[in-house]
Amino acid sequence: MSVEPRDSRSVPDLLSDILREATELFRTEGRLIRAELSDKFAQIQLAGGSLVAGAICLLVSLIVLAGALVTALAKFMDPAWAALLVGVIVAVVGVVLLGAGKKSMEAVNLAPKRTLDQLQKDGQLAKEQTR
Repeated sequence: MSVEPRDSRSVPDLLSDILREATELFRTEGRLIRAELSDKFAQIQLAGGSLVAGAICLLVSLIVLAGALVTALAKFMDPAWAALLVGVIVAVVGVVLLGAGKKSMEAVNLAPKRTLDQLQKDGQLAKEQTR
């Protein structure tokens, strides 16, 4: 596209250029938001996997370690206290794993930040161009 001197272009030409550029801007922004939302969806899937893995680990830990540790600790203390101690330790591990998965799914981490930043820049540029 050749650039004509500003004073030689007609109003319809300028309006046509503005419409063409605005259309291209919206298309580009649409592609950007689709790409970013796709990334965020993948992040949600990964966080969901982390939550499931944490829950499975918690269950396996409760079954295997509870039995083994309670048996081992019962030699040194009352079996009821041994079971309580083991249950608390395994629960703490499970809470940590579930907390990590939950944190990954917070709205702050899922917002399409790059797209929002670009839209703000485009809005600012449009304001400056109309002055």
